[in-house]
Amino acid sequence: MTPLKARLVQRIGRTGPMTLADYMTECLLHPEHGYYTRRDPLGRAGDFVTAPEISQMFGELLGLCLAQTWMDHGAPGEFALVELGPGRGTLMADALRATAGVPGFHDALRLHLVEASPHLRTLQAETLAGAAPQFHDTLDTIPDLPLLLVANEFFDALPIRQFQRAGGPSWRERVVGVRDDDLVLGLAPPGPVAALEGRLADTHDGQIVEHNAPAEAIAAAIGERIARRGGAALIVDYGDTESIGDTFQAIAAHAHADPFHAPGEADLTAHVAFGPIARAAAPAKASPLVTQGVFLERLGVTGRARALARRLEGEALDAHVAAHRRLTHPDEMGNLFKLLAIVPEGSSLPPGFAD
Repeated sequence: MTPLKARLVQRIGRTGPMTLADYMTECLLHPEHGYYTRRDPLGRAGDFVTAPEISQMFGELLGLCLAQTWMDHGAPGEFALVELGPGRGTLMADALRATAGVPGFHDALRLHLVEASPHLRTLQAETLAGAAPQFHDTLDTIPDLPLLLVANEFFDALPIRQFQRAGGPSWRERVVGVRDDDLVLGLAPPGPVAALEGRLADTHDGQIVEHNAPAEAIAAAIGERIARRGGAALIVDYGDTESIGDTFQAIAAHAHADPFHAPGEADLTAHVAFGPIARAAAPAKASPLVTQGVFLERLGVTGRARALARRLEGEALDAHVAAHRRLTHPDEMGNLFKLLAIVPEGSSLPPGFAD
């Protein structure tokens, strides 16, 4: 039994079952035993790999997309360049390198990183030392400037609650309890859930819907800032328009794991429902969803891949070709991962998106 599991078993014994959102928060961000507070989870030696770690092309193209958006929006003389959950800082490092030749862009940007993990903050500070990043716990403390924001695999780690349709307008929340010193899922008593009134028409008894209140709150803050000060946000994650079914999962050592077996030792995520994020961002405008493969192809990823391939051979070339496929192919990340853009109402969408 992990130290965190022992604490959670004791807590549930005292106060009763806990929501899945509370469980995820404890597992990921407990100050002493949380998954993200104690380790670098990325790379082959970690538990999972994100797109920026697969190839430099991903961060380069997102950076150029943001730089073009900056120019399209009048090239403001000072703006906040923000990344939510920057990992090791790899995406931002690639984005800054790719945009170094864009006149005025680096002079105007002020780099701000929203990161909860002290360990990852240290890595980000080292990777991005030349850009003088400022760190924040939330968006609330970022200066009131025009905003260019990127969030890659950030929203999937925000804590969700799960509800199972229980007849009529009622739902039963799935909660974490204890049985024989093991953590198990159970169901709370049925009742209406105001946040899910809009899902009564497209669900039936027994179906599960996931609700991510933190995601909607963050989207609302992003949308308010962009509507008022201008800019754009790029959100990249796996998921679909609306939540349906149980997508809660644990990943450890690049494989699926039991999310209740070893709390604090595995990454916990759920698929992102982009529809509620888009609606929460009003009065800013949200784009239609575009798959990652289509988005990157529209930005010229294949041309960039060919240019990089000219300098490679042998195993390095094979790895590069595999990385391009993994980012873009429909059977890899190309269709599972999607992008949503948020811009001021009446503004053009960033490159790679279709109005």
